[in-house]
Amino acid sequence: MVKKMSMLALAGLLALPATTFAGAGKTPQDLESKIEELARQLDALKAQLAEQSEAMTEYSDKVNDMDDLLEEKSESWDLAARFTFYGDFRARGDFYSASNVFDAGTPLLMTGMANGQPTFATQAMGDQENDTILTNRFRLNMRVKATENVEFKGRLAMYKAWGMQSTPDNLAGGFPIFDGNVTRTPNDSALYVDRAFVNWNNIGGLPMWFSIGRRPTTDGPPAHLRMGNDTRMATPSAYFDYPFDGLTLGYAWDWNAEAMGTSRLRFCYGRGFENGLQYDQDTNPYPLDDTDFGGFSWDVMKQGSRFLNLQFFGIYNLFNYPNFQSDLVRLGASQPQEDGGFGAQKDLGQMYHTTGIFMDKVNNFNYFLAGGWSHTDPNGNGMFNDYFGMSSGQTGLNTDSEDGYSVYAGIRYDFEDLGLKLGAEYNYGSQYWVAFTPGHDELYMSKLATRGNAYELYMIYDLPTGEAISKYAKTFIRLGWQYYDYNYSGGFDWNVKPYDLDDDKDALQALGLNPVESAHQVYLTFEAYF
Repeated sequence: MVKKMSMLALAGLLALPATTFAGAGKTPQDLESKIEELARQLDALKAQLAEQSEAMTEYSDKVNDMDDLLEEKSESWDLAARFTFYGDFRARGDFYSASNVFDAGTPLLMTGMANGQPTFATQAMGDQENDTILTNRFRLNMRVKATENVEFKGRLAMYKAWGMQSTPDNLAGGFPIFDGNVTRTPNDSALYVDRAFVNWNNIGGLPMWFSIGRRPTTDGPPAHLRMGNDTRMATPSAYFDYPFDGLTLGYAWDWNAEAMGTSRLRFCYGRGFENGLQYDQDTNPYPLDDTDFGGFSWDVMKQGSRFLNLQFFGIYNLFNYPNFQSDLVRLGASQPQEDGGFGAQKDLGQMYHTTGIFMDKVNNFNYFLAGGWSHTDPNGNGMFNDYFGMSSGQTGLNTDSEDGYSVYAGIRYDFEDLGLKLGAEYNYGSQYWVAFTPGHDELYMSKLATRGNAYELYMIYDLPTGEAISKYAKTFIRLGWQYYDYNYSGGFDWNVKPYDLDDDKDALQALGLNPVESAHQVYLTFEAYF
């Protein structure tokens, strides 16, 4: 525009002398003077145009540089935008009080006879109680696509008790930290890999996928109801609450019936224990094999909130105790070494597990019904061994198969206008029931591993914290009460016979065992998802 105006002005100046000279009768001297003046003006215009051209060139270079910079930034932004981060934080407080089979001062652990009377080595302690224990849990999720059909998902987790950089006494059923409960039991303030796996989807253009890595196998359905989540949080049902490394091959389809919705069938494999390099079995009387999981998880139907899942898996070369990260000494060259009261590691045979769950929602009323069956197939080392029988000179070694079962039911009503949810749950486990739940979220004892009755009432209240910034965002408190009423000793233990807490007191006393008979637990959480 500036250049165009300058050219018009120049044309006007060139035309002006001729017009003026013709109209006014000026002398040649006047004309020469006027031409000189016009020449000076022309030189000034040329200089001005040169300056404008230089400025335009400099501006154009800056625009080009900015375009290059924006393009570079855009590419970097596109790479960074592939990553999705989200997470949650939970502060929790618990009160726990338990009553044991024997009162304080009751003699325990029979060591022999004196004057016709049994002698005991120790006395029972008083009832267990912790008036307050406070914990923090932080989890950071990440997901990113490598290609159109390959996606990585991961989660880091920190879980610790206030004022501690180690696990407080008697948490997680008294077990130390191991691969099946790390990130699930309060420990230290380090971030550990809780989940890390890669999904290859749409294999061959089919609704089929392959997944491998640290599996999403904790807090399965129906746990999300009482934990305040809208959707399921894991592949297996809550009866299998065990972080492990493995793989999945799955296939999905549509039933083409509105009532049935979609279906997914998965084959799952995992390793629960790696035996490492072993010595010759001729010099090692206790051979130790890898412990592997294998089975199927079938979402028979999923239509909206209606969900039916069946799960079948086997545990092969089941260990007697896991490889604890604390102080368990592995097998030596020839003789097993005992440590921490758990004894030498060895495998005991196979265990098989079947569970099913159906859940739905009618208006604001959620409900579910679940059941489980466990079956042991021990080798010569036995499972559920009667150590009282051994101490009495009997065999006590149980190489028979044992069956256990569990039933689990719950309801939740949502008062959506109030942001309030009220729920209740109940589960029962038989004498030989085994729930594979070392990764449970109950702080002390796994609710679903109870051999007896367990009750829970809870309330979830969505806090009025303003508009959600992301689709993951929500903030709520959760208040709950749990009551455990045990009929048999043990839970997540297939080594020792589950002794009847009423009829087998002599055996428990002689073995020095004083298991929990009943327990109350109250918890309050503050949870933020972001």
